[in-house]
Amino acid sequence: MSDTIKAGIIGFGFMGSTHFNIYRDMSDVEVVAIADVDLKKRQGDISSVKSNISGGSNDEIIDFSSLNIYADGIELIANPDIDLLDICLPVFLHKQFALAALAAGKHVLCEKPLAMNSDDAVEIIAMARKSDKVFMVGMCVRYWPEYHYVINQYKAGKYGRIHSAFFKRFSPTVAGSGWNNWFADRKMSGGALLEMHLHDTDQVLQFFGRPERVNSTGCRGVRSKDCWDHVFTVYDYGDGSMIVSEGGWTAASGTPFEMSYQLIGELATVIFNQNGLNIYYEDGRHEQPDLGGYPYQTGWHGELAHLISLIKSGETTEKESLSDIVDGISIIEAELESVEHGKSAKVNYKDI
Repeated sequence: MSDTIKAGIIGFGFMGSTHFNIYRDMSDVEVVAIADVDLKKRQGDISSVKSNISGGSNDEIIDFSSLNIYADGIELIANPDIDLLDICLPVFLHKQFALAALAAGKHVLCEKPLAMNSDDAVEIIAMARKSDKVFMVGMCVRYWPEYHYVINQYKAGKYGRIHSAFFKRFSPTVAGSGWNNWFADRKMSGGALLEMHLHDTDQVLQFFGRPERVNSTGCRGVRSKDCWDHVFTVYDYGDGSMIVSEGGWTAASGTPFEMSYQLIGELATVIFNQNGLNIYYEDGRHEQPDLGGYPYQTGWHGELAHLISLIKSGETTEKESLSDIVDGISIIEAELESVEHGKSAKVNYKDI
């Protein structure tokens, strides 16, 4: 492989176009191919692409004249000149394309969630671990400055034991957006729990490890036909701690997107919201860390930089952390069981 990593992006919606723009600013990556079923997107017109996070305009036509353009992502995978495949498709397609990419001997970044269920995730990871290539899942919040910084401070003992934690991911409706309105179709996205709330379930895992049980309540069919569109979950660790998360996309279309959290620890209370990151210590100190560019501009920049560093270094250790990807999906499955049956549910973890 040359010093320049040649990448192909399959699916050119919000995440595909976001990754494309980040790769364009990286000196050691060249996007050489794009695949999408939408003719307008293949022509560089992404005006139909929307996001629940406010951003720039998508009205400008992208010049794809120097790229290989495909209607079929499987054909793109077969291109022998491509080193890295970046899969940004609706969730129900992840397994098919991830397995095909691994079979083709490519490095792979697959957007989250890895699969529609934990069994499929286990199958993908089993194949990834047999590969000598890098395989990552796009858990971008792990790299988001306000999350990355605080979890490292917490693990260094700066906040002491956490008595209570509350994570929130609150989105305007995504109904009507995306190819074939796939977000609002449980069979294509898994609904808000799997497609969006999973980020905070993953943060619960990163901070506190595996909960024993979950107790969830929520509302269904508000912005979709049969998805659970909003949920509150209490995570039971059997130690008296109070760990809670809220996630959903039930709000009106003009509502600002919110990702926030509150941690109350023995030594400090940590709050991240629209007012930024504030840390209030028990000794009276107050900190507002300046995280501009720490460790990267956004979690998307961070995850892609990490991916490229792994590829260039020849490391494949990222595959050893994939068990918690399955754990996150397993917790979501328990949350779904809980919310559907109206009672606490045990999390059934898989040993992989």
